[in-house]
Parts: sequence; C-alpha cells; structure tokens
Amino acid sequence: MKNYQFFIFLAIVLSIYSAANIYIYLKGYNAISGFRTGKILYFVIFLLLASTFVAGKIMESRHSSVFSDILNIIGGFWMGFILYTFMFLVISDIAGLFLRIPGVVNDGNIMIYRKWAYIFTVSLTFLLIAGGFINAVIPVVKDYEIAIDKPAGDVKSMKIAAVSDIHLGSIIRKRSIRKLSDMLDSLKPDAVFLLGDIIDGEIGPVLRGDLLKHFRCPHCDAGMYAITGNHEFIGGADRTVPYIESKGIRILKDEVAELPGGIQLIGRLDRDSRRFYGKERLPLEELVRLADTSKPMILLDHQPIGLDEAEKNGIDLQLSGHTHNGQIWPLNYITRMVYELSYGYRKKGNTHYIVSSGYGLWGPRIRSGSRSEVVLINITFADRTDDAGR
Repeated sequence: MKNYQFFIFLAIVLSIYSAANIYIYLKGYNAISGFRTGKILYFVIFLLLASTFVAGKIMESRHSSVFSDILNIIGGFWMGFILYTFMFLVISDIAGLFLRIPGVVNDGNIMIYRKWAYIFTVSLTFLLIAGGFINAVIPVVKDYEIAIDKPAGDVKSMKIAAVSDIHLGSIIRKRSIRKLSDMLDSLKPDAVFLLGDIIDGEIGPVLRGDLLKHFRCPHCDAGMYAITGNHEFIGGADRTVPYIESKGIRILKDEVAELPGGIQLIGRLDRDSRRFYGKERLPLEELVRLADTSKPMILLDHQPIGLDEAEKNGIDLQLSGHTHNGQIWPLNYITRMVYELSYGYRKKGNTHYIVSSGYGLWGPRIRSGSRSEVVLINITFADRTDDAGR
C-alpha cells in the first residue's frame, strides 16, 4: 500500500473513532450528574480507555510485551463498547425526538430521559459484550458433506478440516491454539487447510511466545497446507510466511499441490498482495492450467470474491474465510450485503463453495454476530474407472 493511501485511510479511521468517542463522552457527561461533579476524573478515565487500542498497536509495533497485549485486549473491548453505545445512544436520541411529538418527553423531564437512556444503553452494551465474549471462546465444529463427481484414484473419501482467520497475536494466544489443536486431534482429519490470516498483524507477539509451536495435527497424514490472507501482508509477509512454513505448514503461493488420489489443491495468494507489495497474483485460469483437471480440484482463496471465476474454471470446491461472518452484530448484516456468500455453503453449477466465519477474531474478543468455528468437510469422490478400463 502506498504511503499516502495508508495515511488517508488512517486519518479517516481515526476521525470516525474520535468522533464516536467524543459523542459518547458528551452524552455521558450531560446525562450523569456524577460525571459532571468529577469531571476531571471522568475525562482522564475516558481518555485512557479511548487511547488503549491505538497505544497498544503502537507499542506492539515497536516492542511487543505483556503490557502491549493488555492494552490491545482492553482496547478491543473498548471498541465493542463504542460500537454498541454509539448505536444505542443514537437510537435513543431519535426515539426522544419522536416522543416529544405527543409530549411524553418534554423540557421538564428531558434530563431524566437522558439519564435512563444512558444507563439502559450501557447496561445492554455490557450484556452484549459479556455474551459475545463467552460465545467467542467456545468454538464449534461446522460439518459439511460434499460429493465431487470425479474419481480420486483409490481414495473414495477424504475428511478435511478447514480453519480460517486464527489471527494469532496479542489477543489470540497459546491457550486458543492449544484448544484448536485438541479439536483437530479429536476430529482426526486427513488434511488440514489454513485459509489465511493465521497471523493477526505484527509478528512480535507471535514470536515472543512462539505461538505456532503449540499447533499440531497428528492425524493429518495428507498434510497441512495454508494460504496467505490480507493480515499476513499487513504484518510483513517476508517475516510471517517463513515463520509459518518453519512449523511444517506448506503455504501455497499461487501453487498447485497434489494430495493422495491425485486430488489437486490450488492455493492462491491473497488479493491484497497487490495492495501491500505491488505483486499481482496469477489469474485462476493460469493456475488451473498447471493442474490435472480430470482429478478433483480444491481451491483455497482467502477472500470470497468473484465466485463465478471458480465455476468458470471447473473448480470442484472453493474454501474461503475473511468475512468472520461479521463477527459482531449487526455487522453480519453488512457482510451479507458486501459478499455474494459471506458465510456457509452454496453450490453454483458443479462448484461447491464454503465460507467459514473463522476460528479467531480481530479487535474485540467478542462474537455476537457469529460463532468461532472449525469447518469439517467429508468429501466423497466418484467411484469409476477411466474409459480404457470400462
């Protein structure tokens, strides 16, 4: 990404974040008399909380430590607080305007309305954050049954575990990766595919605890494969990719690998490689030309964009992530509008598509709009010989 584009993007994000914080700060100040009485303390505490996420990211980029982890965790929860509090306070303002028409809210009781609207908003926000946190730390297994009408030699079926968006870093740490390993151990897949965003961003927090050393899949006889996500490039692919590969995970960078039975596994570079590194990924049709199209073809592509391309090129199964299925309600409704398939399963022609909501998360450790998951796909292949043997 060019420097001026990055600074423009950063300025927009910080402006929106600052405006939301100022709005909530003023609403609290005007609604709660205690905040006005202790206005200096209120201002200092609010400013510290509002600064935690930015401060944590700055510290993490310069020197990762437990303290920067703590700031990132607090800052993540604060982002969730800002989202819900801002949304509900805006709704209460609109409701207050409508309630003025019949006189339910008037100049005599407006302060009482503001006070209880603020208390209700904060209480509801805390409930949503608490529930979202519990939901985030209890991943589930999402099962799919897929039939591919192509033979795979002597392989009649294969069990694949697909894991997207782990986001290892200051928030997702060794306890989460150990839990993932335990889940894979119990599922006993033949192969595991990591669908990008294995690393959250800066690799410092990952290296500090060598977090991927806790990842294991003892029953994955067909191998462990991965692709890059946009966050591998955000964190510097020259560092994130070699680290991941040092753990015995093969990253497919516009490459084709052959699995047992001749199954063709195609892994694409993430589309953001162009934005961050100026490197264009190969067109899918060029990758397909490197594959044996008579065999089942599985495509790993981090972002579920341009689904028609896979169908056009005869892909049998595409696996993607990236969307988190919105992660936080109501953002899941937005991802449904942005992506043709933001979550779940779809079939177009002979091509199966599965988009995972991801195992980890970005920013707030909250999942109020989706579940953390491991995708388990049981694939059956056609049982037929070639024409010469018929």
